[in-house]
Amino acid sequence: MANFTLFRLARFIRSIFVPTASIIAFSCILSFVFILYQPTPGPGSIQRLGWQSWEVVNEYVGQASTTQGASEDLEYPAAGNNIPSGVDWWNVTTGSDTVDTASLPLDIWDPLMQHDTGLSEIHITECMVDPFFVPYIAPDLCYPSTTKQDDALKGKWVRVERNLKEQLGFKSLNVFYRRTRRHDIPLVTELRVLPDKETPSPFSSAWNRVAHPINPAGEKRYLWYKTDRTWRDMTEAERRTDIVTEIDVIFGSDEPWYGFDRANAAAFDGTDKKEPVWLTYRKGVKPPPRAPPLHFSRDGKFKIMQVADLHYSVSVGSCRDTILNPCTGSDNLTSTLLGRMLDAEKPDLVVFTGDQLNGQGTSWDSQSVLAKFSKAVTQRGIPWAAVFGNHDDEDGLDRKTQIEYMKGLPYSLVETGPEDIHGVGNYVLKVWSADPSKTHLLTLYFLDSGAYYAGIMGWFGFQPTEYDFIRQDQIDWFLQESSSIDAIQRPFTPDTGKDLGDMWARQSADQVVPSTRRLAKPNALMFFHIPMAESYAAADIDPVTGRTLDVGEHDLEEPGNAKRQDGFFHKGLLQATESDHTAGGRATEVKVVSNGHCHLTENCRRVKGVWLCFGGGGSYSGYGKVGFDRRFRIYDISDYGETIRTYKRTEHDEIVDEMVVAGRGAPKPYEGEL
Repeated sequence: MANFTLFRLARFIRSIFVPTASIIAFSCILSFVFILYQPTPGPGSIQRLGWQSWEVVNEYVGQASTTQGASEDLEYPAAGNNIPSGVDWWNVTTGSDTVDTASLPLDIWDPLMQHDTGLSEIHITECMVDPFFVPYIAPDLCYPSTTKQDDALKGKWVRVERNLKEQLGFKSLNVFYRRTRRHDIPLVTELRVLPDKETPSPFSSAWNRVAHPINPAGEKRYLWYKTDRTWRDMTEAERRTDIVTEIDVIFGSDEPWYGFDRANAAAFDGTDKKEPVWLTYRKGVKPPPRAPPLHFSRDGKFKIMQVADLHYSVSVGSCRDTILNPCTGSDNLTSTLLGRMLDAEKPDLVVFTGDQLNGQGTSWDSQSVLAKFSKAVTQRGIPWAAVFGNHDDEDGLDRKTQIEYMKGLPYSLVETGPEDIHGVGNYVLKVWSADPSKTHLLTLYFLDSGAYYAGIMGWFGFQPTEYDFIRQDQIDWFLQESSSIDAIQRPFTPDTGKDLGDMWARQSADQVVPSTRRLAKPNALMFFHIPMAESYAAADIDPVTGRTLDVGEHDLEEPGNAKRQDGFFHKGLLQATESDHTAGGRATEVKVVSNGHCHLTENCRRVKGVWLCFGGGGSYSGYGKVGFDRRFRIYDISDYGETIRTYKRTEHDEIVDEMVVAGRGAPKPYEGEL
């Protein structure tokens, strides 16, 4: 009996051994993987070991975040978060603009990257193939010859993706350079473009002449570069000011990209039908200055200037429909006019509402045009935003590439927007109070209304027949953004703060705001290029005066709206109200929609409570009408966002069609059916 019992016990133990051992082993593996095994990720987890450096795998490495949320959380900390005494909150940054130059790839040409690494050698190569086709045929086609030893010492050849022969046929003439981080290789510190048989003065053995001429046509000119010092031979100050860190090419006679200088002479002087070609270069690191966060003044004011339809070209532009005589270089004349308007108005924000580029075969080099269209604004240190029009990407770069360049310009607030909806450049900017509470007081929506919805293919390519419109996914995005905005107590009263004494009380003593207080979203303005059909619908009637609420010129040209639509006005604008509470009424969050596109239309018309306004033509390069002044629309916002006044300033400094569209003095709110 005992033997039988022991046998059964042994058999039982044997039967449970395998599953028990399996469970224990599996538990040990899980414990090791999830508890005991805690690897420490090295730089290889986010970087790859590349040629001469650790290189972050990112197309736009070092660029600051462009999302609104990131800018609020990282760049502009909320009031009270370690702000030094006596410093305004909007002047406090976290230093995230610092670029890790050691992570920038050395074998990619991108003038937006702020390299501090110098160039070691320059070459020019002519090729029978246009550079557009090179990546599809062979990536290294037409590159200068090299060896592995030279690549290791001086760096790999990098092609400047700007064809010097862009205007002169199918051949390509490209500048190449090497970039190195070695401290024992002489670096480029000077560039000269000189005629054949002429040498730099004073001459030394450090000067090197590129074997192939730099000029795409005409008299031979050669590029000379000086390599007389290595990295370790220079002081820290000399490294920041003397080393050539990037090369670019610009077409036309306008200013180069921010941070770049022209060579001493043009590579090509141009002709009546061809634009000049210039080699440009940057020394050291010159990151563009960033705009501070948008904020009201301490007495509750904020001003926006709308700039519509500049229609700039690679050339200096051709005047259209103006009494100016003589009128040459219309782009330059427009920039001068814009500068005068900016000095007169002193806006806190400038909004370009599309067709910054003329398209139509004249803005074939988009980068050259992008370098100049906002110059009058950036020179004055004014923050600016922009949306696309129907002409902006007709030639040259697509919208996604253009917006990356615009983000790289000084004081730009442009954002790419979400990639999963129609268009490029759908984004939101917020304007804050100046007091320590940093309260969101005004919302600015920017949408891409597209270019052309349909067209036909002719002998000369796509011929547009219908304008584009705001799509359903953009409507959904707008409603989502609107719903995420928190209500504030309106009208707003600034936080007087004990540490500020009676300063706020003194500065806001003259402010007269409505006495009725309520919880509601801040007022909002919206900007896009192509108008909606409702911009031409019947206007609301002022119940007090009995007049139609329609002020300004709108009969000088045909309507410019799209023939098709997804119902943005009714499904979007009218659904986004100030308050979800029934007691809040039906007041819409967006008080004004401001468009461009129609140069001779500059009216403001209220439709179902929403003001639909046009900027009017402000450029001598775009079509107009003799006797119809170029003009710019202004939005003068006061009472901490409660009151919105608009008017236009003409080229003769006349203020026309001044009116209040929201707040004190505005027509009675709309009470009809939505």
